[in-house]
Amino acid sequence: MKTVHLIRHAKSSWNHPGLSDIERPLNNRGREACAIMAPQILDAGCNFDTIHCSIATRAQNTIEGLAAALPDRSITWSSESKLYTFSSQDLFDYCLDLDNGLTSIVLVGHNPAMTGFANGMGDQSIDNLPTCGYVQIELPTESWKEITPETGTTKTILTPKMFR
Repeated sequence: MKTVHLIRHAKSSWNHPGLSDIERPLNNRGREACAIMAPQILDAGCNFDTIHCSIATRAQNTIEGLAAALPDRSITWSSESKLYTFSSQDLFDYCLDLDNGLTSIVLVGHNPAMTGFANGMGDQSIDNLPTCGYVQIELPTESWKEITPETGTTKTILTPKMFR
């Protein structure tokens, strides 16, 4: 069994028009959402052990905010340029190349890739994974190379609005 934990980056700021898309940081609401969501994601069964994060500033700020809200855990992550994508197919392809020694992976990234991946792999449809939203999907396979669409079980869907 493999498990994918999807975390969409928190709400980003548009207050700096000179910044490129990849450079946009979180706004106050995004930082607050990280503090709200971190314990909820942990309680849902995400151990934050193997985290791969988009190189975008807003995604990096999201995992930093989640880690700061869980000071008793030592949370580290790798930054992955391949996760700066808006394509669910790119996320699927990324997962196909994961090391089989990993049973669980946390991906921090962007929409529409996150929503598309959740809908394509899990058994519950969502219209839109909101910013700082979380989805946990179990995949019935022992090999990442053998994952197939529409075979997973969506175990958890969490959004910041659920806890405000």
